[in-house]
Amino acid sequence: MRMATLIETAQRHLRQQVPPDVAEHLFVGGYREGTLTVITDRAAWLTWLRYEQPRLLKQLQQLQGFEAVLKLSLKVRPIRPTKIAPRQVRQLSPAGAEAISQCAAALDDSPLKRSLSRLASHAAPSKDE
Repeated sequence: MRMATLIETAQRHLRQQVPPDVAEHLFVGGYREGTLTVITDRAAWLTWLRYEQPRLLKQLQQLQGFEAVLKLSLKVRPIRPTKIAPRQVRQLSPAGAEAISQCAAALDDSPLKRSLSRLASHAAPSKDE
């Protein structure tokens, strides 16, 4: 819990030290042996952070609990948006519905018969209706 609190404090402090457009792309990934890992989602922000690294390190060392931070390890971890698969709408032709209905009619009363009847009811209405 202590480490999580320290990381959260470091992230909040670093985000206050950078412009708002950079802050939303800045994450603290961990702290180990005097090295604070800072993660960003784009290489452009990483380049900007490299130029600002000495200033940010100085600001961070002034924060209580982070006096021992000797360097920042900067990494890029792109965040890929989840791809939503396009919905595939399928149409059941009237002829297909008729074939499924005939199969259902040939069955005794069962869950399969009810399922086939329900499936046949999804047919696109014919143009002459």
